[in-house]
Amino acid sequence: MSQQPLTLPATGPRAGETRGRRRLLLEIAGAVAIAATYVYLVLTQPVELADGPTSASALVALGGFLLGAVLLLVAVLPTLPTPTLVLMPVAIVLNVVLGQLIGTTGLPFYIDAVGTVLVAVLAGPAAGAATGVLGSIIWSFFNPTVLPFAAGAALIGFLAGMAARAGLFRRFYLAPVAGFVTGILAGVVSAPIAAFVYGGTAGLGTGALVSAFRVMGDTLLAAITKQALISDPMDKAIVFTIAALLAYALPRRTTFQFPFVRRFRVLAGKAPATPDA
Repeated sequence: MSQQPLTLPATGPRAGETRGRRRLLLEIAGAVAIAATYVYLVLTQPVELADGPTSASALVALGGFLLGAVLLLVAVLPTLPTPTLVLMPVAIVLNVVLGQLIGTTGLPFYIDAVGTVLVAVLAGPAAGAATGVLGSIIWSFFNPTVLPFAAGAALIGFLAGMAARAGLFRRFYLAPVAGFVTGILAGVVSAPIAAFVYGGTAGLGTGALVSAFRVMGDTLLAAITKQALISDPMDKAIVFTIAALLAYALPRRTTFQFPFVRRFRVLAGKAPATPDA
């Protein structure tokens, strides 16, 4: 009587490749969910979003963005060290506090993505995108105008992580350049939301710029796009600079606990020597 060979769980490089493909598929699915929700908001233009998270449109947006964030988190959680899990809630609080504070000054800036960029620099694009989306969702419960911009927050986190992977935070002067370019792309993404959902009045300082362009004869979308291309690049240059300052202010032993930092040599300097056991 022949015996069937004992099958053991796959280990080694092939198992690692399988897990890597699964994580990639989850990241793609999360990005698709976020992008689809963004497209839904642009096409339906649900003005009742400003009434709070209980409207039908807000629930659809909340569900879509939350699904995307969860998929991203499921993809990256196995790779995240404890410091990242501790950092993410702190980063979200930092986003909300700075965003609320700057929003009351009348300045044409936001400064509401410092935490997102910091997570992206230390933990990578997917972790940064998930932080951006989750931060927007949490913030929206007491500031509903933030929710439709969750896709833009995810894009900022993703691009910051890609910039870190490319070594742009290794040379400090390149961080604001990466932020400026990110701001251009984020501004183009956020302009339709600001135009079609909120009529360009979602912020004090930015709303004033939109009104000025409207007086000059621009259409609503053109005025908001111009405002975004003025405000967002400068805003993200400032945000990336602050995040870089925070990353370098952390003890080197702390930053080099992040696998993403070690693998892609994100920050300048050598890893600290580990004491012999």
